[in-house]
Amino acid sequence: MRDRVVALVGLTAFASLTFAPAARSQQSAAGQDQNVATPAARVLRDGWGRPVSKQAKDQKPAPAPRHDISGIWEPARGPGDGIQANGPKDMPYDGKPEHDPPYTPLGLQTLKSHKALFGYAAVLEGFSNDPRNKCDPLGFPRADFYQIRHTQIMQNERQVVILYEFEKRWRTIWTDGRDLPKEIPEPKWYGYSAGNWVDDNTLVVQTVGTMGDERAWLDETGRPVSDAMRVEERFHRLDHDNLELTVTIDDPKMYTKPWVAMNKFPMRLQSPDYDVVEMMCIPSEIERYNKEYGDVASGKDDK
Repeated sequence: MRDRVVALVGLTAFASLTFAPAARSQQSAAGQDQNVATPAARVLRDGWGRPVSKQAKDQKPAPAPRHDISGIWEPARGPGDGIQANGPKDMPYDGKPEHDPPYTPLGLQTLKSHKALFGYAAVLEGFSNDPRNKCDPLGFPRADFYQIRHTQIMQNERQVVILYEFEKRWRTIWTDGRDLPKEIPEPKWYGYSAGNWVDDNTLVVQTVGTMGDERAWLDETGRPVSDAMRVEERFHRLDHDNLELTVTIDDPKMYTKPWVAMNKFPMRLQSPDYDVVEMMCIPSEIERYNKEYGDVASGKDDK
């Protein structure tokens, strides 16, 4: 993540660690994150550095509670599986035609105007125009497509609240029966979300009214969004310990038909005493990085 993420994990060695931008941070996340290891050697620790309990391998998960997706969730294949720097898990921007969304002419034109740091058409840092480089919010649905590591979900009888680890952002999903607004009062970074339970263990969420201008990208590779976008999320809880997330994009201005960006992305419930780490985008850290290291493409590297 080229925006210099600071991950404060409660351990002295990590408390002052500042990740360098872009590919270097992705490598750090995969290789240095204390929670990423082979399954056999893995010891899960919370934000205080304390080991937290894990279910025994031979213990069968309990049934899923009815109408409940609350808890602290981690990608089932490890936190690094949620980085998705090269695009959503099931539609990476890798140059393969089968992974290209069905762009409209405007969508393709807008994609080409975005200079991303990742993906098939990635550019050097000095040429990037990703709004995230300035610590603008990721917004939605990009928050689902980048740095989905430990995610906390809380709910009551009226709403579900999702707390994202990256940037410490949160969004509200109303489950009190209200309809989505027919006219958007004003665009919001995380939109207007309403959900309903289609069965005992599946919450379907519709979101509209997200930012539809150049300040918001769909994902890390620069795929476009517009003010006409509608996003559907399906949270399906398989059992007490396992959850699947499916995300579908419907934006008639940018894409000729709806397409699935994440299909049954697996997440696993964590111990309730897990303390989620802090990952922040800090403008002063970006400024310091550019001053001390710069970038060849931008002409700031005088070393």
